Amino acid sequence: MSFDERELIEYVTSRRWYGAKSRTVAHSRLLDSVVLRAAEPHFALALVEMRYETGAHDIYQLVYALRDDRFEVDALDDPAAARELVHAMRSGLTLQGVEGLIEFRPLEGFAGLGRELMDARAVGAEQSNTSVVFDDELILKVFRRLEPGINPELEMLRFLTEHEFANIAALGGWYAYSGGPLGATLGILQEFVRDGLDGWELALDEICDSPEAFDERLHRLGEVTGAMHTVLGSDSNDPAFAPETPSVEALALLTATVDEEIERVFLTLPENDERLAPIAGRGEEVREQLRLLTHAGSAGKAIRTHGDYHLGQTLWSEGDWVILDFEGEPARSLTERRRKRSPLRDVAGMLRSFAYVASAVELLRGQRAPQGWEERARARFLEGYLATVDPVLLPSGHVAIERMLAVYELEKAVYELQYELNNRPDWVAIPVAGIQRLIETAAAA
Repeated sequence: MSFDERELIEYVTSRRWYGAKSRTVAHSRLLDSVVLRAAEPHFALALVEMRYETGAHDIYQLVYALRDDRFEVDALDDPAAARELVHAMRSGLTLQGVEGLIEFRPLEGFAGLGRELMDARAVGAEQSNTSVVFDDELILKVFRRLEPGINPELEMLRFLTEHEFANIAALGGWYAYSGGPLGATLGILQEFVRDGLDGWELALDEICDSPEAFDERLHRLGEVTGAMHTVLGSDSNDPAFAPETPSVEALALLTATVDEEIERVFLTLPENDERLAPIAGRGEEVREQLRLLTHAGSAGKAIRTHGDYHLGQTLWSEGDWVILDFEGEPARSLTERRRKRSPLRDVAGMLRSFAYVASAVELLRGQRAPQGWEERARARFLEGYLATVDPVLLPSGHVAIERMLAVYELEKAVYELQYELNNRPDWVAIPVAGIQRLIETAAAA
């Protein structure tokens, strides 16, 4: 089967999951294909290349169909095509393509694969993947843009499942390509959390009506986060997960990277913008506070972390938290997303999420957060976290922990500032307030 090059380019570049919208595709081609179903309707999995005018290229995954002599470039919105992928996992198939092969593997002991699949529905609004939910019991996530190597989502879920961490949607299986143009994870199957409440939406709903109840939920989220980090730092025999002591050079690189980002962002801030008044002209002050903060002594351990941790990556289900989406930040390379970091980077991401809730409830719901809610939320989360996490993973002493947290919060807030200026001008005040608070906290330290 051959694709019409122009039709292929038009299809891929029009999808939400296409990741290079600012680039011009010069050529496309089929790299490999593997037959999933030989009977009518025919389904096959394809790896296709988009080559840009610059010479760079990306590889995408499609599942194409041939039915009644009609060719469909991508048929993953057809439940029958998605079922074929799950059936192949259930059977543990290995299918040969022209250049490489695809291995479908179930996770031993996963009960969800033992039943027949009936209803199927696509999950909308995803930026980089395609997901299909079966019977509100299982969810299949298909990675569209492929990178060489194991996807962190599979790697992290498999590790956490094997080490009996309960606060995740259990991994059921996966499929991966090897040989030919690359080796890559193609997709995963997980338990679907049927009645889960999105953590971000739950926060917006409860911080005005039931703030004390939500604060208790955040204490529990701190405990779950601490338990997750403890598990992720518990296996010294697995090279991909063994905790490491950051070198002096690594800490210096962190400081230099954040410092460079601060300088770059502050140099490009719009002039005479009232929203930026609290931090206008204070770039050097911010950089100086960063240098003071990084004299924190012990840095603790570097471990595998969630990598993109905030309330939107959590669900409240059956009286506890479920942590989702271990892929890491989509804009970062797979190598960067697999890098070991301080667990406090995850903590900082969640703390910044609380700052967003405190302001977003007015922007989105027309309500004011209770006075002092953000500080109470931070305190309850950190109380639960510090009581649960293995202290060996953290800098030694409360002051050192606070300083390291401030560095990561500063890094996050500077990134947020740039993002909001470019995408949501009405939200700029949130990172501005965060940067201002961090300047003043550091100055008082």
